[in-house]
Amino acid sequence: MKANGLRAQASVLLGTLLAVAAAAMLSAQGGQKPPASPRAAAPIDLTGYWVSIVTQDWRWRMVPPIKGDYRGIQLNAEGRKVADAWDPAKDEAAGEACKSYGAPGLMNVPGRLRISWQDDRTLKVETDAGTQTRVFRFGNEPVPPGTAPSWQGHSVADWQLSRTNVPLVLRPAEREPGEKPPPTPPGGWLRVRTTNLRPGYLRKNGVPYSANTVLTEYWESFTREGGDQWLTITTQVEDPQYLAQPRVIAIPFKKEPGGAKWDPTPCSATW
Repeated sequence: MKANGLRAQASVLLGTLLAVAAAAMLSAQGGQKPPASPRAAAPIDLTGYWVSIVTQDWRWRMVPPIKGDYRGIQLNAEGRKVADAWDPAKDEAAGEACKSYGAPGLMNVPGRLRISWQDDRTLKVETDAGTQTRVFRFGNEPVPPGTAPSWQGHSVADWQLSRTNVPLVLRPAEREPGEKPPPTPPGGWLRVRTTNLRPGYLRKNGVPYSANTVLTEYWESFTREGGDQWLTITTQVEDPQYLAQPRVIAIPFKKEPGGAKWDPTPCSATW
């Protein structure tokens, strides 16, 4: 009888200790700080006004390209057929003057960006060229059911802190003669994946991308010699319908002190 009593007391004591331990764990978990919002956790500051620096593909970006000039883009046979049928007057008449201002080609259009936080989990990128607005949602949110494809599509974003996950060269050779390469940023960069796109153009002269396109971008900011802040957007366009291989380009921007030169202009099918 005495042994049974001791076992019962030990069992009660053990149960009490386990309950106390569980309560302590729950209390500790409840006392932890919630994870920082994407805005608070940002390793780099992308907000502000930025102007595109056109030193790459100048002839296609600053001068209206002629019909059939799709050099530098690896189109397949179907893509070339669509490009050769380009008719800007028909696009204007159909109300599709913004076909070259969709997300896969928009950052390559010369102009300015205005970047701001819409809320703690949503980054907003506006362009004065074509008056377009891109919205980057953090958290890997899927495309809501029934959402119609659009020029800017559905973009999900996350902060990247390790280069092991980045298969692309992030920074082009945008340096003055004799200037040292910019240092590797100590923070990280922004990765954006865009789908649910409305078909449009990679170039102003009708070089197409389809609704099947997947756009992946890496946004990286760094400071050059002299203190100027630069932004490089490395883009990868994957389109099995029109492209023979993914298109990868790096597009540089320079930060401006304010919005004095911000000049919103509507889309144009011709220029």
